[in-house]
Amino acid sequence: MSGILDSVNLRTQMVGQNRLELLLFGLETSQRYGINVFKVREVLQCPELTEVPRLTTSVKGMAHIRGETIPVLDLSEAIGRRAIPADEQRKCFLIVAEYNRRTLAFLVRKVDRIFNTQWDQIMPPPAEIGSENYLTAVFELDGKLVEILDVEQILADLYPMATDVSEDVADKSVREQAQQHHVLIVDDSAVARNQMQRSLESLGLKVTSANNGKQAWDLLRGMADKGIDVEKSFLMVISDIEMPEMDGYTLTAMIREDTRMQRMHVVLHTSLSGGFNVSMVKKVGADGFLAKFNPNDLATVVVNRIGQVRES
Repeated sequence: MSGILDSVNLRTQMVGQNRLELLLFGLETSQRYGINVFKVREVLQCPELTEVPRLTTSVKGMAHIRGETIPVLDLSEAIGRRAIPADEQRKCFLIVAEYNRRTLAFLVRKVDRIFNTQWDQIMPPPAEIGSENYLTAVFELDGKLVEILDVEQILADLYPMATDVSEDVADKSVREQAQQHHVLIVDDSAVARNQMQRSLESLGLKVTSANNGKQAWDLLRGMADKGIDVEKSFLMVISDIEMPEMDGYTLTAMIREDTRMQRMHVVLHTSLSGGFNVSMVKKVGADGFLAKFNPNDLATVVVNRIGQVRES
């Protein structure tokens, strides 16, 4: 266990090449779950938690960690399972993670190990199970399925986020110009896609969405194969970085290698934290980087791009 706890920060330096590392953990059953190591700041034994008066959600309290007060979320309860009793919490672990500029800790029963794999081995959950769940992807390990939770959906249910764009960012004239443009958004999280789509459509933009890099690439390549000018069809592509089957880095690299679309404006976004994203964005040839999700930041990127097109 100490090897896992000591190595998380070092392992977060791995980027690109359609690869990822997952921290595997368990809740109240033998089912294993995974979280992208990039999202993890550290893993530690659960300290004594400070209770919050009148707290009725799956947030169990606060932990003081390295000079910072961090909310602790019981991940079992958050996904509809049995909550971890207060007298058992000290036997459990905290996965301290950063999502969308928010630091919080997930209370879990056990931490297993770090597993190195490729995004093309990570599959979307079967469509037949419907959309009302907290799964974003699955993969097979030792003959059993490991589930990757849609943490963004879990957090959105706990902390609903506004999607309205300020008039200071996009006034009436900008919104009128936006109606002429079409944006492709790519994200494996349904909640992230919906947040972006609502914000962009509120500007007047037409929006097409794809669930992962492969789906987006198949769409773009299919359009190009039919003789459609892809570069003129879309104002820009806004893509998540961490996605099953094909990540955003690989999608960007493939766009840049195809002469039919290599001048497309591509912005990568992510819930991950850290400067390594910026350097990797430049390496694969993306035009920008956006830490998700903030409707005004998203709108600013799009408004700037509309201005570039108008001036060209």
